Amino acid sequence: MAIRYVLDENLRGELWNAILTYNAQGAHLIDALRVGDPQDLPLKAPDPAILTWAEREARVLITNDKKSMPGHLNDHRKAGGHSPGIFIVRSQSTIPEIVSFLASAAYASDPSEWADLITFIP
Repeated sequence: MAIRYVLDENLRGELWNAILTYNAQGAHLIDALRVGDPQDLPLKAPDPAILTWAEREARVLITNDKKSMPGHLNDHRKAGGHSPGIFIVRSQSTIPEIVSFLASAAYASDPSEWADLITFIP
C-alpha cells in the first residue's frame, strides 16, 4: 500500500502545484490532500486537530513546522494517539527534491516505517 499524505496549510502553494504536475505524468501518483480541502479539515485547523485527522485518515503529515509540531506530536502520543508519521521539509530543500522524496517514500517503503516518527526531508 502506498503512503498517503496531507500537506499542512502553509505548503498549499508551490509544493501542491508541483505534486499536481508530477501526477499529470501518470506514473506512481502521489496521493496527497491539503489542509483546507476535506470538509472536516478546514483551513486554520489547529495542529492537534490536524494530527488527529491524519491519524484517522492514515495520512503522513507534510509540514515545515519544526518548532511546534514535535511538541504537538509528543502531546498527541501522551494522550494515547498515534501518527502515520510527520515529514518536516527543510528550508533549503528544493521542490523537485521534495516531490522525488515523496514519490519514492510512497512506493519504496512501508507506511509502518514512518509511524510515530518525525523525519526531516529530503
